[in-house]
Amino acid sequence: MAGPIYFDQAATSWPKPDSVRRAVEEYFDGAGGNPGRSGHRMSIAAARLVEAARDALAELFAVPDPGRIAFTKNATEALNVAIYGLLSPGDHAVTTSSEHNSVMRPLRHLEAAGLALTVVPCRPDGTLDAEAVFEAIRPETRLITTVHGSNVTGALTPIERIAAEARRRGIPYLVDAAQTAGAIPIDLTALGIDLLAFTGHKALLGLTGTGGLVVAPGVDLPPLLRGGTGSRSDSEHQPDFMPDVYESGTLNVAGLAGLGAGVRHLLGVGINQVAAHEQTLVDRFRTGAAAIPMVRLFGPERPADRCGVVSFNVGSLSSSEVGTLLDRDFDILSRVGLHCAPGAHRTIGTFPGGTVRFGFGLTNTIGEVDAALRALAEIASWAATREPADA
Repeated sequence: MAGPIYFDQAATSWPKPDSVRRAVEEYFDGAGGNPGRSGHRMSIAAARLVEAARDALAELFAVPDPGRIAFTKNATEALNVAIYGLLSPGDHAVTTSSEHNSVMRPLRHLEAAGLALTVVPCRPDGTLDAEAVFEAIRPETRLITTVHGSNVTGALTPIERIAAEARRRGIPYLVDAAQTAGAIPIDLTALGIDLLAFTGHKALLGLTGTGGLVVAPGVDLPPLLRGGTGSRSDSEHQPDFMPDVYESGTLNVAGLAGLGAGVRHLLGVGINQVAAHEQTLVDRFRTGAAAIPMVRLFGPERPADRCGVVSFNVGSLSSSEVGTLLDRDFDILSRVGLHCAPGAHRTIGTFPGGTVRFGFGLTNTIGEVDAALRALAEIASWAATREPADA
């Protein structure tokens, strides 16, 4: 029996490659030890799996030293490490109106304690004017942080321009790549970004409970957690070297084994091919949906300006109504509501009702997009009968 049409890849990718499942099974079969905590063969095998995942990510992101990648349990933890590590009361930070709560909640918490915060408004389609970010910079600015690809509109941020200006002014730049890592080429050597936060379970095709922070040489920030690392066990003080300084406690080795396999799968496909495939799906969907009466699309019009996320509403139906109809009547799975990014919805005018979101991924097909367009045409036709008559 065929499974559902899964358009919730922006929340977590599904299905995972067979190699990911095999990697997790191999961990349990032969590498179930605790990495770095013992010298026996199962502990050593577990450590090799962790380092293999680190090496794969370094290749994907063009990071010369894999040790600059610290593993966390998700992008949220990585973002918190960077934000709390760099900012103090009296500092100034610059961000945008399209950020996820993983960025906004730490910043708002620090703002209440004395941080000066500038939230640069994005355009109504979710795109960002880099010049507006530059104009917001002050002498006391200690951090610029932006999302790479919006989880609401799919809009891509011009991170190349922002990274260059931040580097020129000597201000650390933190990029939230939760939606783009694994779906859009990211060359950190070329970009010169100081900090990149990523999650492992979305476009990187790994498991939940995995993520990380890439820290450029010369960026010094204290750890969010302190504890056992398996290194420098003779000292009661936290190690000060990467990646151990940010990896207190036992890592999710099974999850990292799967993440490493997921990244290797992407490297085999080719990240440019992944990006082109998702762009094709987005273009196909937006072109078809634009021709359906009652369907309102949000986000940039050009596929090149966005990642594989699209948001829409249908007539006066709530996003939850549309999501329920897609699931119940058409076997299509989506995400509805505010997507943990209320500022992005205020920016595009969909707060507080939110939108229906399709997140496309590597495993989705043109045929699935066409099936979704037929479903939306039916839903829109039914919604038209519910619209109030003109007065």
